Amino acid sequence: MSEDIVLRILSRRQQDITAQLRETGRLGVEELAARFAVTPQTIRRDLNELAEARLITRVHGGAIIAQGVENLAYEARKQVAQNVKRRIGEAAAMLIPDNTSVFLNLGTTTEEVARAIATRVGLLVVTNNMNVAIELYRNEAVQVIVAGGTLRPSDGGIVGRLAADAFRQFKADIAVIGTSAIDRDGTLLDYDLREVQVSRAIIENARRVVLVTDSSKFTRRAPVRIARLEEIDTLITDRLPFPELASLCRDAGVEVIETGPDESEATG
Repeated sequence: MSEDIVLRILSRRQQDITAQLRETGRLGVEELAARFAVTPQTIRRDLNELAEARLITRVHGGAIIAQGVENLAYEARKQVAQNVKRRIGEAAAMLIPDNTSVFLNLGTTTEEVARAIATRVGLLVVTNNMNVAIELYRNEAVQVIVAGGTLRPSDGGIVGRLAADAFRQFKADIAVIGTSAIDRDGTLLDYDLREVQVSRAIIENARRVVLVTDSSKFTRRAPVRIARLEEIDTLITDRLPFPELASLCRDAGVEVIETGPDESEATG
């Protein structure tokens, strides 16, 4: 059944919830209950039905829009799990000592890593993320190199073969990467083949690879393969939602750092 047909058989409130999630990326149960003047229990029922229709993904305290072949808009992605991403970024920053060379790729979570290392000394940061460069360039003790290539206007990302070639000129001590989705079999996935070309170059030219991702990525879908978990040295997330992922990491020798859920969110 197509998404258009599914939308036509939903209640008006459920259609409005879906539309608002497409604009904002994430909404909480209590926020939706207040917005529609209904009980939290009613909203939870709506969200569960929308999740069963695969239009949204339920997360702690609320929901995010489901994705398939197209990513959320950049501003919407920034709103998803903000506090969680900040803690993940801070945890990743603890693995990056001064006087280190670092790769940072695209993503709102890697941007949190940039914020967390913005006052460091002696870093050489190579990035294809204009937002990362803006976070770091004011610190004269941090050298920032921006990869050349095609600038993606939707989010300030630089993608494509030229950007991938730029990363191949370096051998970084640490690469901190994000991903759009992670399959249950441990495959890292993305939406843009041009972005994946860059991510592959980053992984292949770093001595240590750190994946930073919030747990919502474990329930998302995307069509393009980046890598597998065994190519990652350290995974930093708020939590691993599925036992099989913990087993995959253990079998592959991947260090897992869990920062914990966002306790400020309402339980949903």
